[in-house]
Amino acid sequence: MTASVSAADPARANGLVVEDLTVVRGGRRVLEAVAFALAPRGEAGAALVVTGPNGVGKSTLLRAVAGLAAVDSGRIRLGFADGVAEGAEAAAACHYLGHRDAIKSALTVAENLAFWRDFLAPPAAGRNRGLGDLSIDAALDAAGLLDLADLPAGLLSAGQRRRLSIARLLVVRRPVWLMDEPTSALDRASEARLTGLMRRHVDGGGLILAATHLPIDVPDAAELRLAPAPPPDADDFSDGMPA
Repeated sequence: MTASVSAADPARANGLVVEDLTVVRGGRRVLEAVAFALAPRGEAGAALVVTGPNGVGKSTLLRAVAGLAAVDSGRIRLGFADGVAEGAEAAAACHYLGHRDAIKSALTVAENLAFWRDFLAPPAAGRNRGLGDLSIDAALDAAGLLDLADLPAGLLSAGQRRRLSIARLLVVRRPVWLMDEPTSALDRASEARLTGLMRRHVDGGGLILAATHLPIDVPDAAELRLAPAPPPDADDFSDGMPA
């Protein structure tokens, strides 16, 4: 399954390159031979929206690129003018926004952002691409949370927690945003705020790989629609059990 954004040959493209990615879980191929190139367009970046039915591997793809899911075969590479990264170095150039909000309830809203600012290291490639390196106040303001800076995060609503997780992307610049159902728990005003930040990230040369089953307003985004991986060949089984 192949998608190409600004580059027909993933093996030769800059940006985020995924080649023949296969992931097997419990004897089932969740992803098989997925390939795409998400390449910058000059000074601007690019976005790719991953769609498909539930269970098709959208979240697994993002987790694999983030280095959070083991890959059975294939290659993930990130390349920009200032360097090329693979494996753990490529994952370290990505922000991952997953289903669960990475928030410490005992810390205040501002303290949560300070923790992530101090914890996350600069990327090995693409250091100056995309949106990031904002002050804590600026990041909270961009997420509509500045008035709640001193509130314990455990008191936030689901939508506010999601906005705080989004603000985490803004305090350390990383060129690739991996976003799993990014509009989850957001109202319309917050969705508009998020898509504005996504536009700024792409306009600044950043890359976005977003998995969603809902429409999302990202200008000029390409689409990669995943289909269920085919079942294993009969030769993969012996006496009814996986070989």
